[in-house]
This record gives sequence, structure tokens and C-alpha cells, in this order.
Amino acid sequence: MARIVVVTSGKGGVGKTTTSAAIAMGLAKKGHKTAVIDFDVGLRNLDLIMGCERRVVYDFVNVINGEANLNQALIRDKNCNQLYILPASQTRDKDALNLEGVGKVLEELSKDFKYIVCDSPAGIEKGAYLAMYYADDAFVVTNPEVSSVRDSDRMLGILASKSRRAELNMEPIKEYLLLSRYDPERVESGEMLSLEDVQEILSLHLLGVIPESKAVLNASNAGIPVVLDEKSDAGQAYADVVARYLGEKRPLRFIDGKKGFFRKLFGG
Repeated sequence: MARIVVVTSGKGGVGKTTTSAAIAMGLAKKGHKTAVIDFDVGLRNLDLIMGCERRVVYDFVNVINGEANLNQALIRDKNCNQLYILPASQTRDKDALNLEGVGKVLEELSKDFKYIVCDSPAGIEKGAYLAMYYADDAFVVTNPEVSSVRDSDRMLGILASKSRRAELNMEPIKEYLLLSRYDPERVESGEMLSLEDVQEILSLHLLGVIPESKAVLNASNAGIPVVLDEKSDAGQAYADVVARYLGEKRPLRFIDGKKGFFRKLFGG
């Protein structure tokens, strides 16, 4: 059976789609057959970040409505033959998705795939609820700012109470914290929450810290998941996240600024 992973947060603009693309690509590069689904009906950005927007013929809603089968809608990634993308519809609204239809698609995907990554829309409306309902694992993406952390905390409450696992009294969804757009120097100057602050508020298992990086924007513009940019700090950080999720032990990187480095170096 596939492991279903939702990438979620309470707030928009924290890097969910970037993370979904990077995690899915990272898992596929490790040899695991992976599907990544865009749940953001009406907006649809995942296909742009994956560089396959011109190859979209059928989408998630077409499959749910019986207008196409999964094989027709799934797009094989051009950089990795173990990765497939199921794009969202750009012309429907979020009510086009329903719980039963999503469940059937996930059940069918589970027959062939090891991991299914669900790229959730922001907030707590229907699309986000459907993205997380069937999840086994949740990557809660947050920025080091108060409003983002607070909204993520609210999402944790929904994950714990409204998922299929919660309703059926099963083992809870495994929740992981992924801190994105982290800038150690701004943390030093008090402009951002520290890693310790965020962990204290959310009390989640930390899977990784993604530094603020121009490489993320460059990769998005090029239609390539940033994890493929192995020379960039963001690409390396996402590779570390995938490795940790798969059980490897890797030290945290990119969490100390220049001030922090020299302070440690000279014992200040």
C-alpha cells in the first residue's frame, strides 16, 4: 500500500507547492514510484513548478467525474521516470472535488505507487480538508513568523480531529514540521522567530529547515523542482528532508548565520 503524504499549512505563500514538488522528486530519485497531486482547483501551480504545464490534457477533476481515466491524466515527469503528476483543473471551482471521488483516485493510485504526495491549498476550506483527509503523514510547512505559526497550529487541530484516521480511531497522522524561508541573520536581529521558538509553539518532530534562497525562485521559473539543484542550499536542504523522512540521520544545516558562526567560533 502507498503512503499518502499531505503537504499543508494554514497560510498561503509559505512554500507548500515548492515543497510538494521537491519532496515528490526527492522520493522518486531515491527509487520510489511517486505520484504528486495538485488539490488547488482553480489556481493550479504544481504543473508550472514541475515544468509540465503544456502537457496537461486531462486533470484531477476529469478523473473524478469519469471524463478520463488515471492513465490519461497522469503526466510522467521529464526528469525522473519514477515520478508522475496529476494536475488540478484550472477551470472548475473547489466544489468539483468530493470525498468519495478523491478516495477512489487515491485507492487506485495506491495499487501502483509507493508514495502519494498531496499538495494542499492554503487555509481550511474544502480543498485543504480533502487533501489531508486520507493522509498517513503530514508535512506542516510554516515560515518563522507569528501568523504563519499560529495558522499551522490551527491546522494541527484539524489534522488531529477531522481526518479519516481520527474518525476511524486509527493511529494518528504522523506530523512533521518543515520550517521554510529561514534566515538566521534575521533571526539574530529579532525580525523572525527562532527555530526554538517555532518548535516550542508547535511541538512537532522537525524534519528540516529550508533557508531563504534565490534558488527556489530560479527553479520555479525554470519549471524544475529545486531539489534537483544540488549545488544550492535550498536543494541540499530538501534532499536532507527526504533522507530524514526515509529514516536516515542527517545533521541540520543552514540554521546558523554569520553572527552565530563567529560567536560559536570565538566563544562569544
